[in-house]
Amino acid sequence: MPSLPPDLSSDTTFAVTGSTGRLGGRVARRLSADGIAQTLVARDPDRAPRLPGATAVPGAYGAPDDIRRALTGVDRVLMVSASETVDRVEQHRAFVDAAAEAGVGHLVYISFYGAAPDATFTLARDHWHTEQHIRASGLPFTFLRDNLYADFTPGLVGEDGVIRGPAGQGRAAVVAQDDIADAATAVLTHAPEHAGATYDLTGPQALTFDEIAAALTTATGRTVTYRPESVDEAYRSRASYGAPDWQLDAWVSTYIAVAAGELDGVSDGVTRLTGRPATPLAEVVR
Repeated sequence: MPSLPPDLSSDTTFAVTGSTGRLGGRVARRLSADGIAQTLVARDPDRAPRLPGATAVPGAYGAPDDIRRALTGVDRVLMVSASETVDRVEQHRAFVDAAAEAGVGHLVYISFYGAAPDATFTLARDHWHTEQHIRASGLPFTFLRDNLYADFTPGLVGEDGVIRGPAGQGRAAVVAQDDIADAATAVLTHAPEHAGATYDLTGPQALTFDEIAAALTTATGRTVTYRPESVDEAYRSRASYGAPDWQLDAWVSTYIAVAAGELDGVSDGVTRLTGRPATPLAEVVR
């Protein structure tokens, strides 16, 4: 990962959201390891990691007063997207407005690959609307558009060793969360170099689900296969979970977006930001 810039002032202040989760926690640990003091903005500060130089404060996305207090005087903020809910865009807008009112100097937002108002993956539309709100806020920003998380692919496997979904033979360039965290840390610590930039973050290969299954088989020793579903079959097979319609749409549309080619394509974003190649899926799973 790139070294810290020699002109990084000790007075530069940092804040990280999502530190109780996998991605925000990774970034918080990297900043701490670099000796950077930070504010961890969390819905439940007691759950935030205990790190040298880190101070945890309350700040749910839907609580703008807390966010303003937490971010007043902060130069650089990592905004990890909120948990998937039906009102996530409204929560994001409230956070961005509060960050702007607090005078934040630079906002790094964790977005999604192919974010667009007409994206097939429903939650990619949420990310586009959030990006647009950040642009309109006047905040200096950087967007990191992540492909599907490579780390989550084992969770797609059913108890019978089968991945099911309507992805056809489409491809996804799944990306490691450690790579995203390294990239985000590099942007935060070198923020002026990345103002106004959007980076696609992908793995080193765009894989079909047959190839993902083969990589999981090799890495884990457990036989994993992929069985394509129709869209109707996908909805029926997931109906038993009792999830709301918007959540079912999100689950199923992930695969449909892959089938449509919207998660295909390998970028050099990880290499440009970290100075090393992106991590292959098999290595992530191992």
